[in-house]
Amino acid sequence: MARRRTIMALAALLGFALAAKAEDYQRIVSIGGDVTEIVFALGQGGRLVARDTTSTYPPEAARLPDAGYIRALSAEGVLSTHPDAVLASEGAGPPEQIDALKASGIPVATVPGGHDGPAILAKIVAVGTFLGQQQAAEALASRVKADLDAALQAAARPEEKRLRVLFILSLAGGKVVAAGEGSSAAAILDMAGARNAVSGFNGFKAVTAEAIFEARPDAILVMERGDPAAGLEDIANNPALAATPAVKSGRIIRMDGLTLLGFGPRTADAVRALSSALYGAKP
Repeated sequence: MARRRTIMALAALLGFALAAKAEDYQRIVSIGGDVTEIVFALGQGGRLVARDTTSTYPPEAARLPDAGYIRALSAEGVLSTHPDAVLASEGAGPPEQIDALKASGIPVATVPGGHDGPAILAKIVAVGTFLGQQQAAEALASRVKADLDAALQAAARPEEKRLRVLFILSLAGGKVVAAGEGSSAAAILDMAGARNAVSGFNGFKAVTAEAIFEARPDAILVMERGDPAAGLEDIANNPALAATPAVKSGRIIRMDGLTLLGFGPRTADAVRALSSALYGAKP
């Protein structure tokens, strides 16, 4: 009973529309790769009629109609799929389009964000609550927690043995846009037993050649997304990056963006894969 009250309190805090029964929502648009992945992990993918561009996993999600990019949504485009509810990651927008969706009378539920273990579990509980799948969500959260705890323990390393890693979001126009403090990339690097090579700014920002030279990254991490501006050749030929230990040693790592930065049910897999790519099998 106490656990049930906690779940209901969380739902109220998130502003979920609980006036209708959860089972009444059978035509849901899911916005955010993490949210969509959790919906499918709970066995509720059949209730989705559309998803956003970032929702590429599992493969069944990618076959759903695309309702637009998470931060550039069109209320008209979302409503064209005739949903009876919208389930969106925190940060979906722009705000005026979210307001337009709410003004249409369609329930819009926002799932909290975050880049750590507790945040992942909160997402699972929030999605499960909205879908009326509280018990399934608690079971999934328990499995995810155990898997993540094991991955973090295996990846843990003393500070002095942590490699310095530069995460590059974009190389458009030759400018290196890197991950700073408080970013999702910095969080996954820490989980995998590495250090973010750059600091002094928050989020993602273009960094100077001087800053990259001073950072001296041991490795470079980029998302595997078919972006030619972040191709391996472009990295090696970029004047600001060419002299780094990472490029000289060829230690450039590419990983699927949703797995790496989604902070959903597969984050333990991301931690293991990144740690293995950086260090190989841990002794």
